[in-house]
Amino acid sequence: MERSLDAQVSQAVEAWLRWVPRWAPATHRGRVAPCRRCLGSPILSAAGIGANVPHGVQHGLSTRIKSIIDQAVAEYTARNLPMLQAELDQQADRNRSRGYRPAEGLEPEYEGMPLDPDPVPGAPFLFTVAGMADDAAAELPPLPPLSEDAKAALRQEVALADEYANMVGREICGMLLSHRLQVQAAISRYVEPQIEAMLAELSEALDSPFDPDIP
Repeated sequence: MERSLDAQVSQAVEAWLRWVPRWAPATHRGRVAPCRRCLGSPILSAAGIGANVPHGVQHGLSTRIKSIIDQAVAEYTARNLPMLQAELDQQADRNRSRGYRPAEGLEPEYEGMPLDPDPVPGAPFLFTVAGMADDAAAELPPLPPLSEDAKAALRQEVALADEYANMVGREICGMLLSHRLQVQAAISRYVEPQIEAMLAELSEALDSPFDPDIP
């Protein structure tokens, strides 16, 4: 398993390295709320991506790594946690019956990001993509209720799945240490010059009107 994980992590980092040269501030959207996937992420820390790196750059890597952890947990669940697997299968069948699923099939850089732009004060949306997705989900019948014993057993299996996810995450953090130099070199080459150019442009735009050199 460790060898397989190592290969997957290397492939994820390589895919991110191929994507970083295409990143531009114009494609980076701000967020009203912090991204729980990226804020304080030990994955990003292990990869050498600091908190001052634009969120879009962080998100592109954290999402790729999360998919590796999710896949490992899914395989563990299918082998060892029958009740949780049954619940997940029911939820998957329920989701497949929805006609509108805009958040699925996105590129890693956009997974988990807001589906709609931030609203403009005084200009409400006629409709939102997220709202239409919620409407489609609300039309589905609820899952069948569980007995108290089943709920307790399911909570225990969920705890085991979480514990396994944390274990895999720690292993991946160790593997990412060997990629730190590549990651930081890519940020220095492709990201930091764009940020510096933006700051320089902002500085020029905010020059003091009392500057004697300005006619």
